This record gives sequence, structure tokens and C-alpha cells, in this order.
Amino acid sequence: MSSEGSDTDIQDGERAGSPVYGNGTGANALATSLKSRSKRSLHAHHAEPLPERRPIDKFRSAVNKIVAMKRSTTVMSSFGAGAEPGIDPRRASMEMQYRNVQQDCVIEIVDYSAVSSSFLNMRNAEFVDWCSSPRSKRQAWVKVRWINVSGVSWDVIKALSVKHELHPLALEDVLHTRPDNLSKADYFVHHLFLRILCHDVDEDSPSLRSARRRVVVEELIQEASSPESTDAIRQRKVDEAKLDALKQGTLKVSVSPLFVFLFRDGTVISISQDVTPDLMIPISQRLRRPDTILRTSADPSMLIQSIISLVVDKAVQVIDAYHDQISKIEHQILIKPKPSTVRKLHIVSGDLVLHKRTLDPIKTLVYGLRRYDIDRCAALIDDSDPATKDQPIVGFMSHKSKIYLADVYDHTEYILSTLDMIAGIGESLTDYSFNMASYSMNDTMRLLTMITIICLPLTFVSGYFGMNFDFETWRTEWSDVLFWIIALPSIIVISPLFIIPDIRRMIHYIQTRHLLKGFNR
Repeated sequence: MSSEGSDTDIQDGERAGSPVYGNGTGANALATSLKSRSKRSLHAHHAEPLPERRPIDKFRSAVNKIVAMKRSTTVMSSFGAGAEPGIDPRRASMEMQYRNVQQDCVIEIVDYSAVSSSFLNMRNAEFVDWCSSPRSKRQAWVKVRWINVSGVSWDVIKALSVKHELHPLALEDVLHTRPDNLSKADYFVHHLFLRILCHDVDEDSPSLRSARRRVVVEELIQEASSPESTDAIRQRKVDEAKLDALKQGTLKVSVSPLFVFLFRDGTVISISQDVTPDLMIPISQRLRRPDTILRTSADPSMLIQSIISLVVDKAVQVIDAYHDQISKIEHQILIKPKPSTVRKLHIVSGDLVLHKRTLDPIKTLVYGLRRYDIDRCAALIDDSDPATKDQPIVGFMSHKSKIYLADVYDHTEYILSTLDMIAGIGESLTDYSFNMASYSMNDTMRLLTMITIICLPLTFVSGYFGMNFDFETWRTEWSDVLFWIIALPSIIVISPLFIIPDIRRMIHYIQTRHLLKGFNR
């Protein structure tokens, strides 16, 4: 503690422009101070008396100690409810909070123009070194630079933020991924930020493994950003796993966020939680061919349009898979409704409601990029600044990209309309299943009623003749013949009275079939 206080005192004296020891001033006094400090640190056992410190220096030393202690105790309490919004990677508290978010990322860097292109693949350490080296400077022929990061890791995010000046609010959205976060577009002065939820069908084992990786990353991020305890997060994951186990046999759809940054200089950064870069392979293949629209236009907004279109196409595949599944369920229910089929239908209907909540904001995002791009850019200009007063307003999206976004908007319309149609079919099948169950119960009760009505005369006659009467010889002489003589006419008279509605429906059915045969001729 004594050495820390001495160092602090010396630094304060240097900042104040006056020596800590002695009464000298200027460079000579600073040299004398440094010389005496070096001598004291190397020969602490020397018996030379130390100069007396001034009261102002003692006060500064005490204040610096208190500030240091306060800073160390509040570093971990600088996040949670009421914390400062945004994430600044230059702050020490952010480093301590998110340094445990580590993942082996796959980074692909694509530089292209209409005439040439180059591709680089890196890992975490190599990419961090590349960002701080002169090799990261763009060449003159490069019109668009695309940095595709597969995986979320603090060292990679920090290097990107320091190099490209990512907005703290955008970084907060990247690192604070929650299930209830929806797709959106945020406009900042230096870049456009998009958060898009990507829907994909988990069919094979690689997709399931990638989904588990996303769960691990989400757990790390939630442990770093959420005020909840680790036990609460683990318990929630256990409950979700139990619910997934109950949904065996239904369609598995993974929903993961995709973050995209668009800069004015033509730089595009995309970040996804999935480590495997399979999602962006179609776009990479298009960039390798010089005759595609992405290469011939060399427009960064067209790259944004391609990424959004890819996400929407994935959603179309999900909707088609749900349509196939609901068709199979409809076939099973129309043949014979079973409780297991109705249970599966209930699960599918619930999933469709959740997916509609996550897919509907994508339509709003696409519409906003087409309609309000220039208006939102105009809102970023400060009218009070004379340097930006007469500055022309330029949007992030080009006219050509807005034309192609119209096709993406049509696809989102198809997705939402199909969701409504499938949800309507599901509700109709659910009502049909319960109506059939009610009809089956009514038919069973009607059959029991008919049997009771038919047997009612027999029961009455048998009960009457089964009584013990004295002095009646005909009871033994006629035996059971008298019973049938009375019972059969009663059955013949009473039974048609209760089946008259069925007889009428049968006559109507025969007349209708005969009429239809006449039209067919």
C-alpha cells in the first residue's frame, strides 16, 4: 500500500507541473524527483531522511486511494437494472463482464468489386491481429468489404468495435440475445444496424449440433448480461428441455438472431451465433462469380438485400414444412381422430402462433428499409450544426436494392398469409376433432336409447307375467306363447315411432341420389 501511495503521489505531482519532493520547479525539479524516486526504490534501506510531503499531496493521495477502492467495488455492479445503456469495449467493467463469452469463430473476409474479388478465412487470434495491423487497410480497387463472423466471442466483437466504431447500443443488442428480441433496424450516424431472426428446420444431426452450440453461447451471454443467478438460468434451460421432449414427433425449428452492420464506406459486417458458416454459403458462391448482380453492381446495400432475402427464403422453407405437416395431420384426423393426433395438432398450432410473432417484424423491417430509409437518415442530421446544415441527405439503401426488396416484401406477405391459412386449418381441424368426439358420444347414447326403447315392451311384459298371482291357470297353460303374442306387436308398434327421423333422412338421401343421377345423364 505504501508503494502504491508513493506512485500515486508522484503521478499527481507530474500532472500538476510541480515536483513532489523538494521545492524545485521545471525540468530540473522533475529530473531530481525521478532521480530520488529511483534511488529510494533501489536502496530502501538507506538511512537518508525523506523530504516531508505537503498537505495537498497527502490529500490527493488519500482521494486517489478512495477513488481506486470505489472503482474496484463498483466494477461488477455496473450492469443490471438501471445500468448505463450500451456496451463500450474500452471500459474495464465491460472487459470483466463479457470476457467469459469466448467461442471459436469462423471469420470470412470478402473484398470485391465489379472486376475482382479476394477471400480470406481466419480464426479469433488471427483476426484480432489482422484488425490492428496495416494489412486490414482496404485497397483502392475494393468497393465492398464483407466481414462474415460465424460465432459470438468477446475478443472478436471488441476488435470489430474498436476498428469500425460500432455503436454501443448495437453491441448491446449483439451480446444481449434473449428469446423475446424481435427483428428491427436501427439507424446511427456512422452505420445501419439490422437484427434479423433466422428460422431454419432442424432435420439432420449437424443442425442439431449447431443448435446446441447456439444454446451454449446464449447461456454464456445470459450469465454475463442477466442479473439472474446461474441456477435460475440452468433451471429455465431444464424446463425448456422437458418441453422439447414432450414435442417429439413434431417439426423442430431453430430461431437464431443474425446481426448486420452497413457502413457508408461500403463495409458490411454480419454476425451470427452459429459457428458453421453454412447460412452464407449461397452468397459467397454468388460473389465468386463475376456475372452476378452482387459483383456487377458492387453495391453494399445489394449485399444487405441478399442477406435479408436469404433469411426470408429460409422462412419460406419453414412454412412449406409446416404446410406438409399440417396436411399429414389433416389426413389422419379425417380418417379417424385420435388423441395423439389432436395433441400434435395443438403443438403445431402453438408453434405457428410463436413463429408469427417472430416473422411479422421482418415484414415491417423490409417495408421500413424501402419506404423510410431517407427519412430516418434525415433525422440523424443535426440542424444546429452549420457544417451539416446544407449537407445532402443520402440513405443507406440504393434505388436498385429497394427494387429487389420489393420482391422480398412479397415473400414476407406470402409467409404471413400462409401462416394465417395454416392456423385457420389447424383451428378447423381442432373443432372438427372435438365435434366428431361429441358426435360419437351422441351416436353411442342414441344407440343405447334405441336398445332401451326396443327392449322396453319386453321388459314390461316379462315383468308383468313374472309376478306371483294366485288362482290363474292360464299362466301355466299358455306358457311363453302368450308372452310373445303380447310383446311382438308392442315392439312393432313402438319402435317405428322413434325411428321416423331416420326413415325421413333415408328417403331424402335416396331422392337426392336419384336426382343427381338424372343430371349426370
